[in-house]
Amino acid sequence: MYPDELQGPALGMKVKAYDERGNSVVDQQAELVCEAPSPSMPLYFWNDPKSKKYRDAYFNVYPNVWRHGDWIIIHGDTGGITFLGRSDFVLKPSGVRVGPAEIYNVVEKFEEIIDSIAAGQYWKEDQRIILFVKLALGFQLTDDLKNKIKTVLRKEASPRHVPALIIEAPDIPYTFNMKKVESAISNIIKGRPVTNKDALVNPESLDFYERILPELQKE
Repeated sequence: MYPDELQGPALGMKVKAYDERGNSVVDQQAELVCEAPSPSMPLYFWNDPKSKKYRDAYFNVYPNVWRHGDWIIIHGDTGGITFLGRSDFVLKPSGVRVGPAEIYNVVEKFEEIIDSIAAGQYWKEDQRIILFVKLALGFQLTDDLKNKIKTVLRKEASPRHVPALIIEAPDIPYTFNMKKVESAISNIIKGRPVTNKDALVNPESLDFYERILPELQKE
C-alpha cells in the first residue's frame, strides 16, 4: 500500500484513465473510465424509458465507454490510483480549466485549514474563483493567511488557481458518500435552486452560503 493511493482496480473492473482525446494515460490527471461492463453498473434509470438520461450521464463523452465523472491518476510505478475529485465540475477563470481538487491539494496542507471548497462566480465578463475555507480550532482567517494561501497556490499550482476571494465558512457540504458538493455552492452563487439537498449529509451547511450571497454580489 502507498499513501494516498487505492491499491488498484477491483476485480472485474477494466478501469483506465482517459485524456481529452480518449487516450489511455498514466501518471497524469485524467478521467476515470471503465471500458467493459461490470457487475455493479446500473442498467437503467427510473422514469427514463428511452435511456436518454442514462446515456447522457455516463456515455456522452467517450462512445460506449463508461465515464464516471472523477479525476484520477493511475501511477505507472505502483499501479495504484489517486482520486482527485469530480471532473464534472470545473472552474474556468479566463477560459482556463481549473480542477477544484488542484486547489484543495495545496490549500489543505495548511495546518490552519481543515477543509475547503471552491466555486466560480461570473464577474465582469469573466469568472472568478471564490475559495471557502473551514479553519482548524484556534486559527483566524487573517490577511496574512489569505496572502500566504495565494502565494503558495501561485507557486505550486499556477496564477489561474489563485482565488479572487477567500472566505471563512463554518461547514462544507458533503454527500452521504463523503464527496464535496461544489455544484450546490455554484448554484447558490448563480441564483439557482439547489435540487439535490436530500443527497447531502449536512444540508444545513448551505444556509451560510445562501446568507452571504447578497454580499458576494456587491464585492
